[in-house]
Amino acid sequence: MRLQGSSDAKRNAKRLRQEMTPPELALWQALRSNPEGLRFRKQHAAGDYVLDFYCARAKLAIEVDGEAHDRGDRPARDAVRDAWLGTQGVQVVRYSAQEVLTNLEGVVRHIVMIAIERCGREGVRRRPPPPSPAAPPPPGGGG
Repeated sequence: MRLQGSSDAKRNAKRLRQEMTPPELALWQALRSNPEGLRFRKQHAAGDYVLDFYCARAKLAIEVDGEAHDRGDRPARDAVRDAWLGTQGVQVVRYSAQEVLTNLEGVVRHIVMIAIERCGREGVRRRPPPPSPAAPPPPGGGG
């Protein structure tokens, strides 16, 4: 089953892709180049909601929470949203914006670990490592 977004959520997601915060941008760049080759979507519409990041294969949503997530009715709204996503089989993992900025590598490692557990090792395609700049040319070519 594919997680579909409402037309309002899709419009909102499109706008939010253009307005990503510095922690979201940093995490997006790191997730795009993860060594396991997992694919993530940014600002993905799901139902009436927009997920900061979503790995469809693992059914994993990643949220970067700024200070606003601790104020007013936001914690209760986030709980309702997370519960709805749970009914769709989606696990939600939350990180504070501060944690993303100060421990980006650790956050990415944790996300990748959870995604691998959720989709199984066979569901992950490892990317080959980039060639070393000092590596000799391939046999039969390069010279």
